Amino acid sequence: MPTFTALTTLTGKPQATALGEAMENLMPEPTGVGVFEMEDGSGLWEVGGYFTEAPDQAGLALLSSMHGAKDFVVSELPETDWVAHVRRELAPVEAGRFYVYGSHDADTVPEGSIPLLIEAAMAFGTGHHGTTLGCLKALDHLVDQGFVGTSVADIGCGTAVLAMAAARVWDGNFVASDIDEVAVEVAEANLKANGMSGAVTCLEAAGFDHPGLQAAAPYDLIFANILKGPLVALSPDLCGNLRDGGFAILSGILNEQADSVIEVYAQNGTNLVRRDEIGEWTTLLLQRKG
Repeated sequence: MPTFTALTTLTGKPQATALGEAMENLMPEPTGVGVFEMEDGSGLWEVGGYFTEAPDQAGLALLSSMHGAKDFVVSELPETDWVAHVRRELAPVEAGRFYVYGSHDADTVPEGSIPLLIEAAMAFGTGHHGTTLGCLKALDHLVDQGFVGTSVADIGCGTAVLAMAAARVWDGNFVASDIDEVAVEVAEANLKANGMSGAVTCLEAAGFDHPGLQAAAPYDLIFANILKGPLVALSPDLCGNLRDGGFAILSGILNEQADSVIEVYAQNGTNLVRRDEIGEWTTLLLQRKG
């Protein structure tokens, strides 16, 4: 089945969001529409749609004119094995002592680094996204400060790269959970690929609603790389499962959302230790008062 893309850029999030919403009404309908801030410092936003039929060029031209965007560039994509494509295109990621790579880059692992083999897969968390990278950098910072986590939970683990990274630097009890069954399967496969089978317990769970998560609480460190809404909803449980003086590393937070997340977690007993922005995403390092 052919796939067509239609891409344009314009200035301003409200304008980009409005254009993305307007694209939903095109005929033929797009199978998906994305609105993203470009991470090159230009202040531009990219709006794009995917189509299984050639899109209406006249309709796209009208929309770009109405919303002050550049002319849409329409392309037909060839049939592609996207997992194989991503394997070829994703470069290794360095986050302090951690080095995240695919098997095709096994010969690039720097001496003295902590390697984490993560293949392109159906679960989120290859290290290339600003949220995962931010979490790894926050973990690297904790290790530099001499912190040791012997009980660690990775909530919404995706590939489990964060739990794996913690298990590489500390000895203890490590749990990775995700609401998605596929993510749990991918997490277990990644552990096996890294020679870490059994080092992290992988669970299918929503939040902390699993006996295995409760049995290991309270935690020295909890990762939660999800989104603002779930993070806010999870805040009482997450903070309640942290031991006094324990840390939480949170991400999946847009920069403009960070202050409100910090406020909610402060109400649940944590202090802000560090915040880092990578592109449009913020990572928070919080510590439970004790």
